[in-house]
Amino acid sequence: MSMVLELLRATPAELEAYIQDSSLLEDRIYEAEEEDPAMVNLDKSWEGILFLLTGKGLQHNDHPMQKVFFSGQNIDDDMDIGYGPAEYLTPEQVKETYAELCAITEEELTARFDPARMLELHIYPEIWEEEGIVYYLLAFFNELRTFYAKAAENNEAVITAIT
Repeated sequence: MSMVLELLRATPAELEAYIQDSSLLEDRIYEAEEEDPAMVNLDKSWEGILFLLTGKGLQHNDHPMQKVFFSGQNIDDDMDIGYGPAEYLTPEQVKETYAELCAITEEELTARFDPARMLELHIYPEIWEEEGIVYYLLAFFNELRTFYAKAAENNEAVITAIT
């Protein structure tokens, strides 16, 4: 199975509703009949982007930029949205994170791209020696940054889930 990362922008009221009843979030993620403009799917790029941001994979990662995807703040500890619980950043945390994302250039990310190290760390999906794959990561990084920009502008929370 594929592990894709979904991000959802949510108003503070929606976030509170999801914390109170996580089934509402599951319904929104899995039962949307048409594309939700508040959601973005980062496909399988997420752990590659995480490596470019932190130099580490998901396992044993304590880097502050891990919060882009994994804040450690669970919507519901007992929830399993696919690969564990959904996590969130508050609107204030989103603004801070967006500012940090804006400080990172494509050139810096490209310089951090290390296919051998990524394979050694088993960074999902372990396709890092394919020609041009860094551009796949950069495209999704730019989509991620645009997503955070919209959330910061709208004073929204960000919810992440691996599905």
